[in-house]
Amino acid sequence: MPASLPPGGVVLDGDDVDARWTDAWRPEQVAERLGGVAAPWYVAAGWALDLFRGEQSRPHDDLEIAVPSAGFPEIRARFPEFVFDAVGAGQVWPGAAPEALTATHQTWLRDPSDGRFLLDVFREPHAGDTWICRRDERIRLPYAEIIEHTAAGIPYLIPELALLFKAKATRPKDQADFETVLPLLSGTRRDRLRDWLRSVHPGHPWLGS
Repeated sequence: MPASLPPGGVVLDGDDVDARWTDAWRPEQVAERLGGVAAPWYVAAGWALDLFRGEQSRPHDDLEIAVPSAGFPEIRARFPEFVFDAVGAGQVWPGAAPEALTATHQTWLRDPSDGRFLLDVFREPHAGDTWICRRDERIRLPYAEIIEHTAAGIPYLIPELALLFKAKATRPKDQADFETVLPLLSGTRRDRLRDWLRSVHPGHPWLGS
């Protein structure tokens, strides 16, 4: 994220934010809204791991999806009755003007009638149809290789990448996700996760598993 942030950002209050995420959408609701879009999008984070498992394993505070940054306007157009706010560095920019979008990668969908947040959209770096990891730009893969689908057709991030992103903070829920998903991963998936962890988080405790 650029060091220089645009004016107009409002400092986030953690308790207020938590209260406004209590009615976050589920993956199937978003998939219905985004049916037929050309931009490759996918469910990310904890929900991605549950879609891989085939069942919801725990409560989720929010729902996160990701899309190539150039495809965000197409996503935005599917929610005309709602507002997108840009988020970054502990601040929110209501309305997500172009300057705020350039300075951030995260966008929250807000219901203007009551201020509730419904969906978190990551605008990811990419080179055409190639996904670029925002944590380490050396990790680059075709979108076709990082997106899998449920039987109902909901796209989600492959579990080894979802765990890579969770490795940064390793909150209790991240550790629990790692411990429950790891036994479900094939040897190939485990090897990829280890390689990426060595690259992005050398010495991470998960490397010993």
